[in-house]
Amino acid sequence: MAGIAILLDLYQKKPSFCSPQSFHSSGLFSASAAAASAAATVAAGTPFASRFLFGYPKVSHCDAGAVLPEHYISNTQRSSEDFFKNDALKYSVKEYKIELKPLFSAFELRPFALTTLRSFLLFYLPLLEPSLNIEEDEEDFPHDSTEERRVDLVVPLKKSVKQIIRETTVVTTRRILERLAVIYVSQRMAWKLLKDVPKSAVRKSQRGMPATVYLFRVSRTTFRGHLLGVTAAWIVQTGIEIYRCFSRITNSDESDEANVTVRAKLLGKKISGITIRCGASLIFASIGAGICATLFRPSVGQWIGCAAGDLAGPIIVSVCLENVFHVDL
Repeated sequence: MAGIAILLDLYQKKPSFCSPQSFHSSGLFSASAAAASAAATVAAGTPFASRFLFGYPKVSHCDAGAVLPEHYISNTQRSSEDFFKNDALKYSVKEYKIELKPLFSAFELRPFALTTLRSFLLFYLPLLEPSLNIEEDEEDFPHDSTEERRVDLVVPLKKSVKQIIRETTVVTTRRILERLAVIYVSQRMAWKLLKDVPKSAVRKSQRGMPATVYLFRVSRTTFRGHLLGVTAAWIVQTGIEIYRCFSRITNSDESDEANVTVRAKLLGKKISGITIRCGASLIFASIGAGICATLFRPSVGQWIGCAAGDLAGPIIVSVCLENVFHVDL
């Protein structure tokens, strides 16, 4: 605006100043005058009162109307799609498929038949040993009196029925613990607790890892997969001992504090023994599964080692504590 005002003032004083001839020939309107008018125009954009504080501002221009080419945008989208596609193939999210067995799977035909057969063999096979010994004694001493000894078959029957009830209760308790684990534990941890350990041992054997690493990982997987079963057994056995303790206290004639204290100490000792045996079963089953899976076929070896360790662990620990520390479990 100041530049325009200067030009108008010159035009009023000298009308011929802005004519075409004088515009090119006049020495007053030179390049320096144009630069001064441009500077005055820029300076007019800043208020006069603030010029001594902020000085003359520097003006920068940008091309606000610049547009990216279409092929650049399409190439960027295509490259991003290819990147995410390849990245999804490399870093795919692992799915944890959890398959829960039926709650009353212990009462199905095959598991229940195997439990019944095992229980009857456990309590009726020892009855065959005394009869064999008696026949041998009769052959050595034919003149002895051959009194017919009757074998009581009712007591083993009761024990077998109790064993069947105990094992089915343990399996049902484990199914309940599996459902609680799915609800209250993370999906990854629940998948590890409910994993099919023999199949996992086969998958690990196909990865070509060293024998020591394979043994350690199979043992760790067996420990996790066997944990709920051992916990269920501990809960059932502890519940049975607590029921026996309270039933003896209520049925006994002596109800003084001394009797209750003795019963409570005995209950604590039995629970401690159950805990030690269950822990030994879990540890020995894990170690045995790792060793047998390394030496034999992965699936069959893992199953055999787990079963052998589960049976031998409590016996070994009981014998060691009894002979070394003189503790009767």
